[in-house]
Amino acid sequence: MPPANRSTSGLVYALLSAATFGISGPLGKSLLEAGWSPGAAVGTRIGLAALVMLVPTLLVMRGHWARLRGGLGIMAGYGVVAVALCQFCYFNAVARMSPPVALMLEYLAPIIIVGWIWLRTRRRPGLLTIGGTVVAMAGLVLVLNLFSATRVDPIGVLWGFGAAACLAVYFVLSVKADGVLPPFAVVGGGMVFGAAAIGALALVGVLPLAATFGTVHLAGAELSWVVPVLGITLIAAVAAYSLGIVGTQRLGSKVASFVSLTEVLFSVLASWLMIGDVPAPIQALGGVLIVAGVVLVRVDELRSPVPEKVVEEASPEPLPAS
Repeated sequence: MPPANRSTSGLVYALLSAATFGISGPLGKSLLEAGWSPGAAVGTRIGLAALVMLVPTLLVMRGHWARLRGGLGIMAGYGVVAVALCQFCYFNAVARMSPPVALMLEYLAPIIIVGWIWLRTRRRPGLLTIGGTVVAMAGLVLVLNLFSATRVDPIGVLWGFGAAACLAVYFVLSVKADGVLPPFAVVGGGMVFGAAAIGALALVGVLPLAATFGTVHLAGAELSWVVPVLGITLIAAVAAYSLGIVGTQRLGSKVASFVSLTEVLFSVLASWLMIGDVPAPIQALGGVLIVAGVVLVRVDELRSPVPEKVVEEASPEPLPAS
């Protein structure tokens, strides 16, 4: 695929991934309000996604089993850190502070990515990247309406930074897996490792599990608990992670991490439609700033004579993305 087409399709994949990730908030909230614990919601989401993707992953790996030796570590890191620990840290942050502040801390990941690229390449970020960072983060503050937050817990801040670090690992490993294993196999295998990690945390008592099996309030109606569970599994996990890893491999970790900021905007829209949480005008302005920040970073990326990489190519023969 020509570079221009690869970049355009990568942007489409990344935006679709952000949109599908964005619905996990209202769907998950309906379960939590019905009596589910965060650990149960996360564990169910990852565990069912692992089961759904198991057979397709085995089919995708046919003819590529020799590559598993070099990609097993990436798959394990993706599942344990980027999937399981990221959600674990985020929900611990939410338990100690308001969700907008926790989400803001998690989405410091693009700043971590820019700093990581700076350290690895010893190249100072371009002025447009710096400007895009400032504009996008300012937009994120407006979308999350942080000015209404009143409670900040120091331990919660540390958990939020942990979620940001895990999210940064997600983008880095997504790029590093390019050419090592098929993207779907990385996500499918990662879900298995992630489910195992969540199970281990539950067994040692770190992650309490509690669930109810009645009805939930969603989109102005009383629905079965199965509806949000299928939504966060099939759409916000299987589809979201699969689209996300392909988009990241085609855009690079830096640009993909900034495009992912639009997940917050999609989450606000989904919350409006599903649970009646109407966004304020200042949040709409924040969405415009996020898009503007992403555009600035992308323009700077295109102006660079050599695309910035945070990882080295690990395979002499790249695999197709699909």
